Amino acid sequence: MGFTIGGIREIRSGTRRRGRTPECTTAAEFTGLWGWDVVPGARASGGACSCGRADCPEPGAHPLDFAPRVPAGATLDEASRAWAEVPGASVMLPVGRAFDVIEVAEAAGRRALVRLERMGLPLGPVAATPEGRAHFLVAPGTAAELPHLLYRMGWDDPGALDLRGLGPGTYITAPPSDRGGLGPVRWLRPPVLDGAARPPAARLLLGTLAYVAHRSAAPA
Repeated sequence: MGFTIGGIREIRSGTRRRGRTPECTTAAEFTGLWGWDVVPGARASGGACSCGRADCPEPGAHPLDFAPRVPAGATLDEASRAWAEVPGASVMLPVGRAFDVIEVAEAAGRRALVRLERMGLPLGPVAATPEGRAHFLVAPGTAAELPHLLYRMGWDDPGALDLRGLGPGTYITAPPSDRGGLGPVRWLRPPVLDGAARPPAARLLLGTLAYVAHRSAAPA
């Protein structure tokens, strides 16, 4: 897939066109530049979810069941048409095709990110949620392999770590969309041309992530 700086400028310039919203532009950047699928997601206000369910278990933190998935490669016009059907919807990313996610506490994730950058290891995008979690985007298949990888690294009880893998069937809210009415998701490390489309193998990051998560969870 050929991504160009000119392509980024072209997509972002679309916000000036009539009827184009920031959500459309964000969705088109993800589909057209990074090769990710996107899906319109619910929003929450005052504890109520825009999906309309009074008993919604995840207000403002799930895809809209009736909204179509916008596939990788979709253009700004295609994203605009999808969001015109659900104005104001958040932008969510399906996990499991282009990437899986390793989730840790945000504080531990920030410390691990500093270590990993100092070590010069390849990194993909990293996001922080308003619930205080960090999402490291890694190669697809990681979630299924995570318990085995941790065991091979000497973590006999992976469940004791505040660390989990998210794989197919799960979704994350994309920056800068609001999640659950709690505030926006933020990039700790935004997508870049040499890493967003080729997220790193989990084994390159997992030792550091597990160590920092363990130290963070240990009593003072």
